Amino acid sequence: MEIPEFVETLDREGRLLVAAAELAGVDAKVATCPDWQVRDLVRHTGMVHRWATAFVAEGHTSYHPDGGLPDLDGDELLTWFRDGHRTLVDTLAGASPDVRCWSFLPAPSPLAFWARRQAHETTVHRVDAESALGGVAVAIPPGFAVDGIDELLRGFHGRSKSGVRTEEPRVLRVRATDHPDAVWTVRLSSQPPLSERGEHAHVDVHADVDCELAGPAARLYLALWNRVPFPSVTGDASLAGLWREKSGITWS
Repeated sequence: MEIPEFVETLDREGRLLVAAAELAGVDAKVATCPDWQVRDLVRHTGMVHRWATAFVAEGHTSYHPDGGLPDLDGDELLTWFRDGHRTLVDTLAGASPDVRCWSFLPAPSPLAFWARRQAHETTVHRVDAESALGGVAVAIPPGFAVDGIDELLRGFHGRSKSGVRTEEPRVLRVRATDHPDAVWTVRLSSQPPLSERGEHAHVDVHADVDCELAGPAARLYLALWNRVPFPSVTGDASLAGLWREKSGITWS
């Protein structure tokens, strides 16, 4: 996907998020994040939007702390979210392609990183907001979901922070059943996971593995972000349990 596509997705997903939050009400429980009410979700996502905006707009070339959560609630909180989301979308859409600023995952450019990261950040939290309504979430396009799986496996869990580790080497396969070339081989050990994608990594996608997590890309994406159950688990289910227990991405 290209930067404008990510920015368009970010725009749409943020509007869907706040619409769901307004309909559910800020007191509603977030089913996918049991410790949160809708107000917590809106405060967090709005804070992240402003934090991301500052890197691109102000050109911070090293880590810069976020501005903290707002002491707002109700309609004021939703307005605050809308304003920050709009500023982020406009900042990314209007930024120079060669803008220099800090980022924390591999990407073709800092702008590409922030556009992609915020599109996925907002999509996952949009699903969280819709879970407070108790209905079916708006569909996620398979191609976008595949990109998000790749970011999660090869980006976030390629870092030293990843807690998905095993005492003895194990092999986990992740397969999106509705998208070509959407197969990852995740090699687990006492070190951070090493994830390789399909034919691009010249791995045998038919070789024996210890466990395979499979299903439609959108559902697999949300499952890997620990929002829904895995569509299909074959082999050693303890590795699926390990993922559930150790793969969470935390803010701090």
